[in-house]
Amino acid sequence: MNEKSVGSVGYTLVIMASVVIVLAGIKSAATIIVPFLLSLFLAIILSPLYRFFTSKKLPDALALLLVVLIFLLFLIFLATLIGSSAREFTQNIDFYQDQLKVYQIQLLDLGVKYGIELPKEELLVAFDTKNILNYASILFNSLTSMFQSGFVILLTVIFMMLEGSHFSQKLSYADTNKQSIAQIDQIFKQIKEYMVLKAVISLVTGLIVWIALLIVGTDYPFLWAFLAFLLNFIPNIGSIIAAVPAVLLSFVQLGSISAMIVATLYIAINVVIGSIIEPKIMGKGLGLSTLVVFLSLIFWGWLLGPVGMLLSVPLTIMAKIIFDSQKTTQWIGVFLGDASKL
Repeated sequence: MNEKSVGSVGYTLVIMASVVIVLAGIKSAATIIVPFLLSLFLAIILSPLYRFFTSKKLPDALALLLVVLIFLLFLIFLATLIGSSAREFTQNIDFYQDQLKVYQIQLLDLGVKYGIELPKEELLVAFDTKNILNYASILFNSLTSMFQSGFVILLTVIFMMLEGSHFSQKLSYADTNKQSIAQIDQIFKQIKEYMVLKAVISLVTGLIVWIALLIVGTDYPFLWAFLAFLLNFIPNIGSIIAAVPAVLLSFVQLGSISAMIVATLYIAINVVIGSIIEPKIMGKGLGLSTLVVFLSLIFWGWLLGPVGMLLSVPLTIMAKIIFDSQKTTQWIGVFLGDASKL
């Protein structure tokens, strides 16, 4: 092995060690980083509304005040509808779990009747329905604990939106290279476009789920619609995860036919919005491969907790946009992307 090869290996090891140290630092500082990321995504989503008000010749302070008021009213509306449903659902989890366990035992007994003998106790432990329903309440509790520091998040969002309008000017003073400034502007434009469109599509998905579950008669329809809205930020996998508690609850509450109807509705919504409408609106270049979506879910969930799982795909998309913008890193963006959309 020559000197050049040894130097190359040493450089690679230093880079890998640096990545590990950075990740360890991010994980230990997750309580600070997660609110910051939430603030960043909220600022990106709310920025078009702020721009709309400023375009109407309103002063910056008044435009920002209107945006904050609209956002606060939306949060109060959301908290009012979700709060009582989430508490009631959490209190009734044991009842739903017992009902589902009865159905599990009946299904296993039916298998024995037809000569299919399965280890009943082991299967009941392995497929604990309480855990399946409980993950939804864990997610809601995580979000609730995050928004307990809502004042800090709100202040950060306000300052980010104020700074956003002057960011390009500051960048032009800091760097005389006009090409790099234009490139950074383009990256931010793509990220903003993706986040706003994804939020709108997720909102429409949640609205459709809410109306559908109201018609079917499933308990806590707004709760499952909100879950569908949140998990729609995770393509393919998210809609499947969001469907599980709603289908199980429909099965316990209304029977197998209603559960099948709810499952069919979720599949139809996922196919129409996720596979037809969304790719046309979002464009071909922003797709991620299913494997990358799954791995990013695990990675960001491990790094930042339950909220990191919600932010996993937006964060990975941001990384992909940045990689795609540089010729030297475009190959990473290609590997992250969906092969069918090349």
